[in-house]
Amino acid sequence: MSKYSIIKIGNIPIRYCSVMKSFMKAQKMWKLVRSWLLIFLGCSIMGTAFVLFINPYNFVPGGVYGMAIVLHNIFPSVQVGTFGYMFDIPLMITAVLIFGGKFGARTIAAAAYTPGFMNLLTTLVYPSAEAVESLDPALLLGGNLNLSNDLLVAGLLGSILIGVGMGIVVRQQATTGGTDIVAMLLNKYCGIKFSNGVLYADGFVVLAGLLVIGFGLFVGAPDPSGWLLTIYSLLIIYASSRVLAYMLDGASYDKLLFIISDHHEELKRFILEDLERSATYIRARGMYTDAERDMIFLVISRKEVRQVQQKIKKLDPRAFVVVTDAYDTYGEGFKAFPEDDALQAE
Repeated sequence: MSKYSIIKIGNIPIRYCSVMKSFMKAQKMWKLVRSWLLIFLGCSIMGTAFVLFINPYNFVPGGVYGMAIVLHNIFPSVQVGTFGYMFDIPLMITAVLIFGGKFGARTIAAAAYTPGFMNLLTTLVYPSAEAVESLDPALLLGGNLNLSNDLLVAGLLGSILIGVGMGIVVRQQATTGGTDIVAMLLNKYCGIKFSNGVLYADGFVVLAGLLVIGFGLFVGAPDPSGWLLTIYSLLIIYASSRVLAYMLDGASYDKLLFIISDHHEELKRFILEDLERSATYIRARGMYTDAERDMIFLVISRKEVRQVQQKIKKLDPRAFVVVTDAYDTYGEGFKAFPEDDALQAE
């Protein structure tokens, strides 16, 4: 069918190329809209994590909002989200200058939306202005979500939601603002992996939280459980960074096998016909015998390992097999190669 071919919808003739152009345009528009929707979804998830599981318990999980929690303890009349705006503005300007207009626009939108969402949600889940200042978990949702006696549960839920929310946003080549911009700069200019960069940048904020909340600097009355809160904060940072890494790179579902056997033809047929995969022969030489032979280099999914092991056992019980993780497998049948500006989580 040429680009001038005619198709009919009902009795109406329409040029095929016109239909395809319209379809491609609509597909491109949906991809753009979906990306923006995911950015706002990720920001909402992260903001909810802070409002419900982080802020009420004085956890300081690093980042702009961790520092905002510290400052809220000093100036309780100012909401956490408002302090977020104060830090995000210069960092957003940096993101625009370094990462370009498109990335900057997404960063500006995410960083402008998240603190406002947090402030709005905070006013909705607390009964009064005084409760918003105190952030007393006993007043949160009428006391129905008070986890004061289950701080580990609160921290775990918060860290998972933070990691998921941040991961959704970063996968759209945006950022929620704050120290993740610092982490992106470290990733771009220092080669430090993104999740590690977040971990390093957040450490400074945790120390500030320890001084203010734990030792009572500027607030007069130290929290007797300040050291415990600091430990929980470090656990939250670590857990959220692991969730973020999973969101960016995924789990390791592939396995790498090195197989030395005298039954290559049978294994070849099994790999090509039963597994419907391919493999590579690597010329190897035994150190003890000094004999040369072919070693099979095979990458398969985790669920196929058992099947391969049973087949090798049946064909050649004396075969030598090494199975190890393949954390990143690129090429046909596996993951696509990352973009030049894609973040490296691990």
